[in-house]
Amino acid sequence: MPQHKPVILSLPNQRSLRIRVSFSSTTFSACAEVCKILGFFRPRKMTLKGYKQNWVMLKGTNVSCYKSKEEAKGEPLILLALKGCEVIPEVNVASQKFCIKLLVPSPEGMNEAYLRCENEQQYAHWMAGCRLAAKGRTMDDSSYDGEVQNILSFLTLQKSNSQTSASAAESINMLSLVSPRYQKKLKLKQLSPRILEAYQNIAQITLMDAKLRFIQDWQSLPDFGVSYFLVRFKGARRDEILGIASNRLIRIDLNVGDVVKTWMYSNMKQWNVNWDIRQVSIEFTENINVAFTCVSASCKVVHEYIGGYIFMSTRAKDGGSKGLNEDLFHKLTGGHEAL
Repeated sequence: MPQHKPVILSLPNQRSLRIRVSFSSTTFSACAEVCKILGFFRPRKMTLKGYKQNWVMLKGTNVSCYKSKEEAKGEPLILLALKGCEVIPEVNVASQKFCIKLLVPSPEGMNEAYLRCENEQQYAHWMAGCRLAAKGRTMDDSSYDGEVQNILSFLTLQKSNSQTSASAAESINMLSLVSPRYQKKLKLKQLSPRILEAYQNIAQITLMDAKLRFIQDWQSLPDFGVSYFLVRFKGARRDEILGIASNRLIRIDLNVGDVVKTWMYSNMKQWNVNWDIRQVSIEFTENINVAFTCVSASCKVVHEYIGGYIFMSTRAKDGGSKGLNEDLFHKLTGGHEAL
């Protein structure tokens, strides 16, 4: 049912109008839900630090993070422009995990952030808002209510599946599926929902499909295929870590393990190696230049990693149907060290 609510409208001439606006009940409650205390987290590679409670606001297509509600009128601690970002759900109803992973593009790479919601309703509103913001739309879009309902329907379906599979818990020997070191860290009540949820996802598929699913899940892990090297970036005073993945380069702070920057290969224009001073230089779009010297390995190794991954990406486009282009492979991975 429509509801008439008082709203203070701020005008460009610094005057304010007090008016009454008609909202649908779903839209009005959503406007209240998207200014809440959430768990906010930025990934750390080598620390055990987790989420911090912050006052988080989704306004328009931007997410603003404040230390508390009282400080929301000032400058935010973190401001993320969600337009064009990737929104990834990380949900487990059985273990009450309602998280949203955001991959936000920036001129210097991709920034990762996580939002942790308290319950299903809060998650549905935030997830719907983030998805629309990624498309450049706001919560007053006509598709917002439908998006919220679709997310809630999905969560209800997942809950019913977990309840159905719970009856099989007694017939599964949980301890035989988990290594002893994890049995010491986690209790059986914590392990059972995770194992049963994984079992429910593969219960109706063939053995071959299950193996393929395992490989896909393995490849989708955040650190899959990432090799780490100790490097010194040009202009820096201390060593840092460079992670080389199949589609990106990751700059990591050595002391706290924070991901400082992420550069995608798709934005790379060229790279070269100065064999005299053992320095790798990379040029990205928007006049971004990165240079570093390798500390823990030869710069030739880093050069081969980057060239090899780029070569693999060219083969992925044609599915390998054109055969192996050995000349291109040697051109991308080879190099002539100075004598």
